[in-house]
Amino acid sequence: MTQVIWIIAAVLVTFTVGYVGYSRYLTRFVELDEDAETPAHKYEDGQEYVPSKKPVLLGHHYSSIAGGAPIVGPITAGAIWGWVPALLWIAIGNPLMGAVHDFVSLSGSLRHEGKSIGYMIGEYVGESGKNMLLWFAFLTIILVVAVFALVVGIVFNAYPQVVTASLLYIGLALAFGVYLYQFNGPFIPGTILFVAGVFAAVWVGLEYPLALFAGDYSSGTIVLFGGDGSWVPGAAALEGIGGGNTAGWVPIILVYAAVASALPVWVLLQPRDYLSSFLLYAGVGGATLAVIVGTFFGTANQDLVIDSSIAAFEGFWGAEAAGYAPLFPLLFITIACGTISGFHSLVSSGTTAKQLDKETDARLIGYGGMLGEGLLAAVALSTLAVWGAPDVGGGIGAALPNFASGGGIILTSFGVPETAGAVFMALVLCSFLLTSTDTAVRLGRYMMEEIVGTPAGRTDTGLNADPRSFVRGRYTNPIVQAVPAYLLVISGQWVVLWQLFGGANQLLAALALLTATVWLANWDDSKQLVSTGVPMAVMVTITVLGLSILVFYENLYLNLIEGGAGTLSEQLSAVVQMALGLVLIGLALALVRLGYRNISRVRRGPETPAAEPGDD
Repeated sequence: MTQVIWIIAAVLVTFTVGYVGYSRYLTRFVELDEDAETPAHKYEDGQEYVPSKKPVLLGHHYSSIAGGAPIVGPITAGAIWGWVPALLWIAIGNPLMGAVHDFVSLSGSLRHEGKSIGYMIGEYVGESGKNMLLWFAFLTIILVVAVFALVVGIVFNAYPQVVTASLLYIGLALAFGVYLYQFNGPFIPGTILFVAGVFAAVWVGLEYPLALFAGDYSSGTIVLFGGDGSWVPGAAALEGIGGGNTAGWVPIILVYAAVASALPVWVLLQPRDYLSSFLLYAGVGGATLAVIVGTFFGTANQDLVIDSSIAAFEGFWGAEAAGYAPLFPLLFITIACGTISGFHSLVSSGTTAKQLDKETDARLIGYGGMLGEGLLAAVALSTLAVWGAPDVGGGIGAALPNFASGGGIILTSFGVPETAGAVFMALVLCSFLLTSTDTAVRLGRYMMEEIVGTPAGRTDTGLNADPRSFVRGRYTNPIVQAVPAYLLVISGQWVVLWQLFGGANQLLAALALLTATVWLANWDDSKQLVSTGVPMAVMVTITVLGLSILVFYENLYLNLIEGGAGTLSEQLSAVVQMALGLVLIGLALALVRLGYRNISRVRRGPETPAAEPGDD
């Protein structure tokens, strides 16, 4: 039987080649200068622009970009089409497309005062292009917030031990921020002390698990409220994935994200992401090393081989239980964040670019951070391999427990009890998700500030009568995002939500690559555009075809013409899905057209001079 180590070995080889070779070339290509002043120093304000040490910022960036998608995607794709196609897309696509996408988004933002990709595209194709991309990004953010809040709720319901551990590590992060920035405590001793506290929180969580409502939990679980929570809004709609417990956690998570997004970055975002990065490195790196140790020394409680239920290749149409599922283009949309993700361009050009201490740090944080997410995807595929195929129709409800359970088996290579290992892997997942959720809300505020404008010289709180102030305000904009996200989750259409999130996210990646290509063309008309242009063309093709299947086959044909949508609410849902899918396709194609016209004009002749790098 095939050993799981081949999955890990494949990505380690291609990722090493990509980082050592290709990322070094890209660093020279965009002319990063270690001595240049970054936006973090130029506009330092103690609120959003805060220069950060490289390991601290890497922790924030990696924690923010890695969420549930690089776990759900590879597990689902591996079960439907087999582990080989999933592995090839991760191992090859990540260093050539995803890492390039993240790196150029971060580098481009550095050249544009730490502004977003929407601002960047507007510099070259005009205000209409800027607004289209910003609105596209803002709507995508709402989908991201909804999906991540739902996934955290699912994990909290499945593993109440993680609730206690998560609460403790958020408290530790707040204390670490005060220790570093208010008391100027020494960095290394503080790191040792607080990181030890984070790992101790795992033990406390095992001893004192916490749940909102009664459920099928161990006898030691602390239950806060009586009953099963069936009265909570959305409990019936989420019955298959936790019911009242999951539905109860979602608004709590959204409130947390809203509050955290309004705080200065030094209070919670930087210290929490830095501390959680050790948890994440231990989870991803530890699982990777555990596969190697368990394979060569046989220390795991079972052979680390690919389960017989996981085929190497299920065929172009995939597993029969998945229905109509052509490998191209659906595999590439399903895996999404493990290889390339548009959300990363918002993080790179949103929070990360505003905290970069040196331009050359972009290589490790941008390119290297995405390779780290690809390694997470490979670990997720490995957990599927050792645990066995979940219900391919179960979506996130089946994939997330698979990650924790399979990860628990892998960690037995180090003598960790399987139950404790599963809880630890679930906490690793929640660490990714919690950081990504409030970072997404913060990014949504940045998007809206650029759409409606921001008062010169200050950050708007939103606490006045001006409607524009409300939608962009630090304290009020999170409401604009959290309310529709909550309504989407409790609507009962969470499966649809995941599909729309995937399509929007991948289209955003294509538009971020388009933005980078336009920037490079206008910077210097002799710059090669292959590194960003080819991945952009691939992603546009994949996502437009994938959304077309969702619109015309799944909804128009199966749901409406064939009568698959039997109730009025299901029919309305199908119509809404079709409308959203067509809007996403239309916006993307319109922006591609604007970008192509700009590049053609720049490349045609000297009558349109290219812009200098750093021009606004």
